Amino acid sequence: MSERPGRSDSVIGPAGQPLTVDNLPPRDTVRWVIRRKAEVVTAVRNGLISMDDACERYGLSVEEILDWERLVNAYGLRGLRATRTQKYRHSERDDNPTHWLSQDGIGHGTADS
Repeated sequence: MSERPGRSDSVIGPAGQPLTVDNLPPRDTVRWVIRRKAEVVTAVRNGLISMDDACERYGLSVEEILDWERLVNAYGLRGLRATRTQKYRHSERDDNPTHWLSQDGIGHGTADS
């Protein structure tokens, strides 16, 4: 039985193997490959660890983890590739005309230019 009320002891990881707190990426991870990002997203999504636990454990922001989750939902695991993440962010910005405004609120280009 779990010592953490409301949390599982293991979940099925992104590769189809059991994922436990003990086999999550190491706390000192600095190289975030697709598999590690997917494991953290899966662990949080399925209640293995809380969002707060993940942020504290890995020194990540809530926004980073939510961004990974959003990319997995939209593009599958391939969305977690660093080069793909940059491409998807740029394409989303291109769909949002407000990104053309600088911090002073003055447009410095348009989607048509």
